[in-house]
Amino acid sequence: MVRRMGLDRETLLIAAAELADESGLDNLTLSALAQKLGVRSPSLYNHVNGLPDLRSALAAYCIQHLVDLMRDAVIGKSGEEAILSLSTSYLTFARQRPGLYEAFYKIEASDSPETAKLGEQLLSIFIRVLEPYGLGEQNTLHTIRGLRSLLHGFASLEQNNGFQMKLDFDESLHFVMRAFLKGLESGA
Repeated sequence: MVRRMGLDRETLLIAAAELADESGLDNLTLSALAQKLGVRSPSLYNHVNGLPDLRSALAAYCIQHLVDLMRDAVIGKSGEEAILSLSTSYLTFARQRPGLYEAFYKIEASDSPETAKLGEQLLSIFIRVLEPYGLGEQNTLHTIRGLRSLLHGFASLEQNNGFQMKLDFDESLHFVMRAFLKGLESGA
């Protein structure tokens, strides 16, 4: 095995995310990661403290990408346009990075201060796009839970081939999102 020079935490996380995308988060092992990086497994411990730490770091890496994508998706938009754009970027991410996305919902945000901080940034994006609806703090948080559940449900069902009907997935999503938004507009 040829030792790879210049291994750092970022390189390790990129390779781990690629492995997770290829074969699923549950199949990500330190041995497989070391092989992909061309190093011996003990070398990974210079950058992570075992598999739980790697998965926690991967969750933070994922949330950072989601924050960046969603922030970019809503810049200059408000109301329905912002929520639809945020939703589309969320699902596009889940489609393009299935293993990395899996790290997002399988790791507790409280596992690390970094993950918790990034989770707060993600939450603030949702809060900002919902501000025009004037829902109040508690109802905004309930709405965010509902919206995240809706988006995660679509992402999860699509990834697991749960949509068997011959209907276009994106058309279904937009139909459901418009119904969700009508509910917000009516003050539900």
